[in-house]
Amino acid sequence: MTIYHLALRHPHGTTPIVAGLGALEDAAEELASWVAGRTLFVVSTPRVLGLHGPALDRLRGAALRSVVLEVDDGEGAKTLHTAERLWREMLVAGGKRDSRVVAFGGGSCADLAGFVAGCFLRGVEVMQVPTTLLAQVDAAIGGKTAVDLPGAKNSVGLFHHPARVIADTGLLATLPPEELRSGLVEVVKMAFLLEPELLTRVERDLERLLASDPEALGPVVAEAAAAKVAVVEADPEENGRRRLLNFGHTLGHAIEAVLDYRGLRHGEAVAYGLLFALRLAAGRGLPKEDAERLRALLRRFGLPPLPELAVDDLLEAAARDKKARESGLVWVLPVALGEGRSFTDVTEAEVRSALGPFLADPWAAG
Repeated sequence: MTIYHLALRHPHGTTPIVAGLGALEDAAEELASWVAGRTLFVVSTPRVLGLHGPALDRLRGAALRSVVLEVDDGEGAKTLHTAERLWREMLVAGGKRDSRVVAFGGGSCADLAGFVAGCFLRGVEVMQVPTTLLAQVDAAIGGKTAVDLPGAKNSVGLFHHPARVIADTGLLATLPPEELRSGLVEVVKMAFLLEPELLTRVERDLERLLASDPEALGPVVAEAAAAKVAVVEADPEENGRRRLLNFGHTLGHAIEAVLDYRGLRHGEAVAYGLLFALRLAAGRGLPKEDAERLRALLRRFGLPPLPELAVDDLLEAAARDKKARESGLVWVLPVALGEGRSFTDVTEAEVRSALGPFLADPWAAG
């Protein structure tokens, strides 16, 4: 199998990214050097450790000592209370400025562990070893870390780039199709605005991707990671072009918040956010054939139905989103296949008038 080697250059250095089946083994010698003589803190969940714990045996054996810090699955782990508990456990275990942290799990684990590492003793090095497709193509790359406050996802955080990202697609073999689908939405989000050739690959290989075919997953993970690397290098702290990665997330995050992070996975909520963004983009010149191409691909994902939601609740949640500005919400919308823009002129009245019909029939062109 092919191993892909990428590098993300940012203001604080360079993050090597290794992707593909067997990526952990490929990087084993370098990782052993990274932890040699140091305490290694592994942030993970009991479920991930039960499925994949032995994959870290060689890394843990190379460290002076290793300490497992267990957290809950999912968004519920991303709290200040959990972060404080981990900081206390790291102090008690004798953590130092040159200790190492490994985030071993999905996107929530990546966000939490990165945040904990970035704040502990004003910053210790963290390596991301993502075990979900969503984390491999998105959450583990780019240095964005955060925890949630009630009603506002990712509202407390910082930029703390990982020292390394090891995206071993072999770890994806145990994922159910629903989790693969959730991660593929993030791939589609990037591909539609940034890499149309990657969109074509997903359209062609969707069934193989949902079946966790490693030969299909490897290049998709690598190409999606490369697309994100290019955007982050151009805009490391999300002041401009990197905002394009928020396509679908303004409403998607609001849906998650209103549902209290239950009922829909992150990628599923973002998929509905993409569909709503197509409605807003229709009035700003997005060609109908481009919108229908994305809508047709998302139909093939077999998304669960959108739960019953209220317009006012969604608008209130969206107003608390971290992407909002004093002047109002910023909407990332496509203007053509392979091209997107951030719009600040979308009024609340326009959103409100579009939301009602959307909630009644998310799949209609609008």
